[in-house]
Amino acid sequence: MSFFIKKKVVDRERTNGSVRGSKRKGADDKTSAIKAKRKQNIPRDDEISSDSEKESDGERGKKEEENDLEVEETAQEKKLRLTKLYLEQLRTEEDHKADDRAFRHDVIADRLQDELMEQSGTLQRQIAKELRLPDPGAVRVLRGHQLPIVCLVISPDSKHIFSASKDCTLIKWDVESGRRVLSVPGLKKKDNKSGVDGHAAHVLCMAISSDGKYLATGDRDKLILLWNPATMQLLHTFKGHRDAVSGLCFRKGTHQLYSASHDRSVKVWNVDERAYVETLFGHQDAIMGLDCLARERCVTAGGRDRSVRVWKILEESQLVFHGHAGSIDCIQLINEEHMVSGADDGSLAIWGLHKKRPLATVQKAHGMLGEPGLEQPQWITSVAAMLNSDLVASGSHDGHIRLWKCGASFKSLEPLFAVPLSGFINVLAFSSCGSFLVAGVGQEHRLGRWWRMKEAKNAICIIPLVRDATQNPEAAAVAEPKT
Repeated sequence: MSFFIKKKVVDRERTNGSVRGSKRKGADDKTSAIKAKRKQNIPRDDEISSDSEKESDGERGKKEEENDLEVEETAQEKKLRLTKLYLEQLRTEEDHKADDRAFRHDVIADRLQDELMEQSGTLQRQIAKELRLPDPGAVRVLRGHQLPIVCLVISPDSKHIFSASKDCTLIKWDVESGRRVLSVPGLKKKDNKSGVDGHAAHVLCMAISSDGKYLATGDRDKLILLWNPATMQLLHTFKGHRDAVSGLCFRKGTHQLYSASHDRSVKVWNVDERAYVETLFGHQDAIMGLDCLARERCVTAGGRDRSVRVWKILEESQLVFHGHAGSIDCIQLINEEHMVSGADDGSLAIWGLHKKRPLATVQKAHGMLGEPGLEQPQWITSVAAMLNSDLVASGSHDGHIRLWKCGASFKSLEPLFAVPLSGFINVLAFSSCGSFLVAGVGQEHRLGRWWRMKEAKNAICIIPLVRDATQNPEAAAVAEPKT
C-alpha cells in the first residue's frame, strides 16, 4: 500500500468519524466505520501505482489486515506475541531432540531455567566428577602443519576444527574422519600484493561466530582476515591495529567481533557491516589473550602488566584485577561471572567479577623445571574451560595436559588427572557437545623460539572425554568421536 493511500484513508476515516460519531457510541458504529473504510479503498489512478494495480483483492485485503494489526496492537500485546513465538520455537527444537531420548519431561521449563542461570553466571554443570583418564590409544593425532600449531577453534556443531600454525597456513579438519577438508596455504611476503588470499605472517589467533557463519584470523602483520568457514573464501580484511593481533572473539549470538593486539588496545568491529566501531585503551603492555560470551563485554590478559581486565562496552568502563606474579599469557571465561587464567610464573587462577583478587590459585600447577637450586616453575601456555561447568584444562610443556575440578562457588581447584602429551601445548579447546578436548601442540612456544623440543610433533590432538557411568548411572556416557 502506497504512502498516499494510507494518508488519504486516514483522512477519510477522520471525516467519517465526525459524521458517524466516535467509537464510544457502541459496537454498531465501529462496524459501520470498518465497512465504510473497505468501500472507500477503491483503486484510483491518482492514488495507486502501476505495481499496486496488479495486486489481487486477496493480497490487498491481507495487507490491510496486517496494517490494522500494527495499528491496534499495543506494546504489551506485541511483547506477549513475541514471547509465544519464542516458546513455540523452543518447543519445536526440543520435540526434534526428544526423538532420541528415552523419556521426556518439561524440557521447555528446564531450558528457560538454564538460560536464566547462564545469563546470571550461576549455571554450573557438575561434569568433572564423572570423567576418567582416557586410554592413550584413544587420543587421535592429526598432522598437516609443518610448523608448531598456534591457534585453533571448533565449529559450533563440533564437526570441524580450524587450525593455524607458524607456517601461515589455515586448515579445516573433519572431526569424524580426521581428514583435511580444505586448506589455505601461507603466502610469501612478495606474494602479499598478488591478489592471492591468505596470510603472509604468523597467524596468532582465530575465532568463529556462534552460528558458524564467519571465521576470523589475526596475524603478526596487524591484519584481521574474515572467512567463510564453509568454503574458506576470504570475505574481508580489517585493518587498524598498529601491532600484531593477538586475540579474537565473537560475542555469542551476534556478529560483533572483539580483537586484542600487542599495541595494548582492544577494538570492536561490526562484521555484518564490515565496519570499525571503537577502540578501548587501558593495558600498559601487550595483550596476550581475549575472550567473551553473550554480554556486551570482554576479558583480556594483560601480559607483563600483570592485570586481567573486564571491559564493559556499554558503560565505557573497565574492571582491573591483579593476582599473578608473572606475565599473564592466557585467559578464558567459565561463565558470565567467572574466568580462569594462566601465567608464566606457573600459577593457575580462577577469578570472580565481584572480587579483585583470585578466588582460587594453584602455584606451580605444572611443576618445576631446571637443575636443583635453579628450578623455575613451568609456565602455563594455555587454558580452556567447558562453558557453564566445573571443568578446566591447562597446558604447559611438562609433557602433560592437566584437568581440574572447580570447587563450590569456584573457591578451589582440585586436580583430576593428567593426559600425557609431549610438546608445547599452545592452545586448548573443549567441544560444545562436551565429548572431546582438542590440543594444538608444537615443538616451540606459540610466541617465540626460545628453545625447541625435538621429540614433540607439530600436530592437533583430539582427546576423548570419557565419563564413568558408575558416578552418574542416569546419564549416558558421552559419545567419543569416531575414528
